[in-house]
Amino acid sequence: MPVIAVVNRKGGSGKSTLAAHIAAWCARNGSSVMLGDVDRQQSARAWLKRRDAALPPIAPWAVDQKNMLRVPTGITHVVLDTPGGMHGFELARVVMFADAIVMPVCNSMFDRESAQACHAELMTMPRVASGRCRLAVVGMRIDARTNAAQTLDKWSESLGVPFLGALRETQLYVRSLERGLTIFDLQPQLAATDLAQWAPILQWLKPQLYPPQAANDGSAVLQAPARTLAPKAAVLAKSVSEEVVSRHRGALSNSLMPAQESMVQGGRLSTLSAGRTPATSAKPVVKPTLARTTRPADGPQIPQFLKRG
Repeated sequence: MPVIAVVNRKGGSGKSTLAAHIAAWCARNGSSVMLGDVDRQQSARAWLKRRDAALPPIAPWAVDQKNMLRVPTGITHVVLDTPGGMHGFELARVVMFADAIVMPVCNSMFDRESAQACHAELMTMPRVASGRCRLAVVGMRIDARTNAAQTLDKWSESLGVPFLGALRETQLYVRSLERGLTIFDLQPQLAATDLAQWAPILQWLKPQLYPPQAANDGSAVLQAPARTLAPKAAVLAKSVSEEVVSRHRGALSNSLMPAQESMVQGGRLSTLSAGRTPATSAKPVVKPTLARTTRPADGPQIPQFLKRG
């Protein structure tokens, strides 16, 4: 199940706008998509309440640290709208759950510096650094009369991150979102300029959302190998990775742990297993130590106690 996360530490960077449009585009393509609102302001969820039932449906998923709800049955694609100021364990958990991250950035010194700090932290995480979780930048609220797009393009190039394009500042986005719509829900002639700006962004997103193997082998989506799922679920539920946990051990709170379990059971595993509970060992669990780890051939570090016998 492809997962796209929209991430930026700075508030007001356009994360909810970008996430809503990506979800709407997936729905327009006939996908069963969920818009996961991890943002505490619940902007995306408020937008979904305004959306007409006659439009291609988008399933909601309100998430908070106390009650992380499950992914509805039948969902094939997930778009996550994340909060501003996210870092540390929260950011690492999203990275472990996502296949790609899109970072919306406005053109100001403050926006670029904040995004650069977020990028620096992301690059310390193995999945991003290795390219397993891809990262790209989109310019938001860009005035076409200025050289803002060129400035962001050069800035992204200096970081080694693809710059997918710039979305202009226009009231068309404001009026559409207020009605529960997106640019993709309007008549093409009314949004021709904006649809043209979205073209390179969607070109980059398509292989992330619709990988080639999904068209040839449905079992790759519906039933992934246990060797791949078990380490990923274990990392999400217990450690994210030994490196991240050791770095943020002092910052973790007990209230986060139930939310992790809910993310695993109600995330990819619930969809892939069609409601079945994953098998667990009947042996009693001994309080683990993360001192010894093994590394699967194609996954992150997994604590020894999480390996199946």
